[in-house]
Amino acid sequence: MHFLYWCKDCTRAAEQLKNNPRHKSYLEQVSPKQLEKLFALLRGHLCGQSLATTMEQIQRETSIDPEEDLNKLDDEELAKRKSIMDELFEKNRKKKDDPDFVYDIEVEFAQDELQSCSWDTDSADEF
Repeated sequence: MHFLYWCKDCTRAAEQLKNNPRHKSYLEQVSPKQLEKLFALLRGHLCGQSLATTMEQIQRETSIDPEEDLNKLDDEELAKRKSIMDELFEKNRKKKDDPDFVYDIEVEFAQDELQSCSWDTDSADEF
């Protein structure tokens, strides 16, 4: 029973395990997100869920639905989504040390792709 209570918050459980002096040297190279997923898998198993169901739930909790209206979320859920977006951004970001990093990228756009907007052309005459 104590383990189930401790595992309700997988983030906290992962932090406690990673910072435990007894396990710290073994878990230095393991990311907190990996430990959180491990605890989520254990929680699902202990609650009687199948592996497929648990993996689907973890996928839903760790990905962003582009159609979701973030304005309708409470502060806690919004913070989770922002954390996921920040993690994804850092994962995909090109850094100076990356082999395919290019400092100054110039892109030419075809003229037929440009569209004029009435608000844009009209406002130039007003100034």
